[in-house]
Amino acid sequence: MNKDREVWVFIEQEAGEIATVSLELLAKGRELAEGLGSRVCALLFGHGIAHLAEKAIYHGADLVLLADHPELALYRTLPYARVAIELVRARQPYIFLLGATPIGRDLAPRIASAVRAGLTADCTDLQIGDFQRKDRVYSDLLYQIRPAFGGNVIATIVNPERHPQLATVREGVMRLAEPDRTRRGEVERVEPQFDARDLVLQVLKREMRPPACNLKSASIVVAGGAGVGSKENFRLIHELAHLLGGEVGASRAAVDAGFVSAEHQVGQTGVTVRPRLYIACGISGAVQHRAGMDQSSKIIAINTDPAAPIFQIAHYKIVGDLNAVIPWMIHAYHANAK
Repeated sequence: MNKDREVWVFIEQEAGEIATVSLELLAKGRELAEGLGSRVCALLFGHGIAHLAEKAIYHGADLVLLADHPELALYRTLPYARVAIELVRARQPYIFLLGATPIGRDLAPRIASAVRAGLTADCTDLQIGDFQRKDRVYSDLLYQIRPAFGGNVIATIVNPERHPQLATVREGVMRLAEPDRTRRGEVERVEPQFDARDLVLQVLKREMRPPACNLKSASIVVAGGAGVGSKENFRLIHELAHLLGGEVGASRAAVDAGFVSAEHQVGQTGVTVRPRLYIACGISGAVQHRAGMDQSSKIIAINTDPAAPIFQIAHYKIVGDLNAVIPWMIHAYHANAK
């Protein structure tokens, strides 16, 4: 096993639960490490979270670096960055992956700046491949793939000379593997050493509220776009989603127009969804929106424009006014449910 090419995954956890994006990255990290002949190392920080190491191993980690300390109980930038940076400097990982979450987007650039490594944000795919610059060939680099220029092109970014190769990855774009409870791994405890300046910020009060919707795990999503026309018309989207037992999604255009809150946004700057059925109502199908859709889902598209890009990926295409089509769908559902 080549320990010079370790793949590291930062494990984000909240109240004793590992974030889904971290489990997705462990599965992808396992795939990358196998191609490199290396191993997956999970960084698990917090307090009273030693029991989570086993779950990280089941999902793909070979080694868990466990930093269990009261000062790490809640995420704060400076203490977390201190521990991560010291570990990177001491062990020199080859690849380091974090979720493109508020925490990952805060922590990753601090690590990259401290160790003078490159960072690619909001990746939608990761692969291993070679890169040639003039007469030199760099083998087994991380291809960091993400939409660029407003989603109009897909860029492949490589970091041939400065390691670790750091990337944050959007939640939902990597497949979540089933845990393998027969896997065995190693847990190594890390004793954090903090500077007084790392602890200047204290958390005095913390408030949390449940999300308005759960798009990530929805099996049915009914989404509306700018073509819905108004906030009042969006009630049809809510009505159909409720009838089917699904969640309400939206394009960025619908959110920007105030038809629905940002929590419902599907796409490059929103949530990535993997439902069994996706009903796109009045959505043109811009690449930014399609970046958040799992195109293996069954897609029904309703649009008045027969040339709308959404029809290129839809399995069922309805050219018509959603204000007439959706009530017809609701009526048909009730008629066939009797």
